[in-house]
Amino acid sequence: MTQDEVLKIFRDTGALLEGHFILRSGLHSRQYFQCALALQQMPVVEKLGAALAAKVKSLGAATVVAPAMGGLVIGQEVARQLGVRFIFSEKEEGRLVLRRGFKIAAGEKILVIEDVVTKGGRVQETIDIVRAHGGSVVGAAAVVDRSNGAVNFGAPFQSLIALKVENFAPDKLPPDLAGIPAEKPGSK
Repeated sequence: MTQDEVLKIFRDTGALLEGHFILRSGLHSRQYFQCALALQQMPVVEKLGAALAAKVKSLGAATVVAPAMGGLVIGQEVARQLGVRFIFSEKEEGRLVLRRGFKIAAGEKILVIEDVVTKGGRVQETIDIVRAHGGSVVGAAAVVDRSNGAVNFGAPFQSLIALKVENFAPDKLPPDLAGIPAEKPGSK
């Protein structure tokens, strides 16, 4: 699946938003990838999951771990496509943790899946959880990498889309963006 084909899916499903957005990272952007809109259609989930699974299959993961909420749908589909176990991390008292009785065996080969990466904070937090439980992180992957190549997880990283998307600190907004009210679509 090409980057243009993935972008077409985002446009066709209304999942690529244009305007003034505040990202989870706190940065501001003119574009927002609302993956949930694309991933509400199971044929899209299956297609994107298959494409991402094909990119990471050689890593030999035994388990896929995704941070909730964004990574849940695509993480589960990648695990299904790979035929491996799926678990997730979720917030507890403001930080990601493993709950619900999920366990990671010592040396277990783990792949971390997320929907969108900007600064990579949730992926890194999940990697730290895996390592703290004795797991071996074989890689990470996302549908969209909007980090401009800035993330380094200390493991291979793959994405279906790698874009150079402008991000701005809240105190360094360009005049055109400053004149548009900001939205936080991930928080709705």
